[in-house]
Order: sequence, then C-alpha cells, then structure tokens
Amino acid sequence: MQISVRETGANKFTQEIKVGDHILVADEPVANGGNDLGPSPYDFLLAALGSCTSMTLRLYANLKKIPLEGVLVKLQYNKIHAQDCENCEDKHALIDHIDRQIELKGNLTEEQRKKLLDIANKCPVHRTLTSKIEITTKLL
Repeated sequence: MQISVRETGANKFTQEIKVGDHILVADEPVANGGNDLGPSPYDFLLAALGSCTSMTLRLYANLKKIPLEGVLVKLQYNKIHAQDCENCEDKHALIDHIDRQIELKGNLTEEQRKKLLDIANKCPVHRTLTSKIEITTKLL
C-alpha cells in the first residue's frame, strides 16, 4: 500500500495523509509554530509502535491461549544526552529515546508476563525501529 502526504495549504505545517481509504491530518503543536490540528509526525511514529505492540501481544496471547484481558501501551519520545546511554560512542551527543510502558490486564502468571514482554520487543515496528533502516528518496 502506498501512503501519500501533501500540504493542505490551509496552514503552515498541516498535512493531509492518505492511507488507502483513510484520510488523516498531521500538524505541529502551537509551541512549534503549527496549529495543532492533528498529531505530529513523532506522535504518529509512537502510535505505530504502540498499536503494533498491542496487536502483536493480542495475536500471541490468542494463539497461546494466554488469559490476556487487555493491553494498554503508553509511549513518550525524547532526546536524551548520550552520557545517559551506556553504549553510546559520543557522550556529548543527543540520541532518540522512546519510553514504552505496557500494562497487561488479566490473570497472568509471572512467566506469562515475562514472555509477553519478550514478544512485545519482537513486534514488527519495534524491529524496524531498532534495525538499520535504508530510505531511498527520488524527486518526481
């Protein structure tokens, strides 16, 4: 599926995102010069990770008949100083950091909870974000 993104022309940063039959709006917060008419690009990135995490956990729990009653994923994006990063080469640089908190509802054993955490780290979007990504750009 191809996704298209275009300026709406209505405001400085407002974008129309077309995903199949779905139309979404992206914008920047007022503090960043936008009109806050929709989520920011990083909000969409976090939403992709959160929804993929939840869906992957649901799929696995259903497959393994784990009594998972609900999943809540909370995410936050920040830039942190590399000095806070154990494996960073340049301790003065800023690195991207996503904090993901997962609440699992249901009568789960500690072993099931640990396995679900392991599965959460294997969701396709998580794997994409933590892998080497190559982006090819062409002008039309």
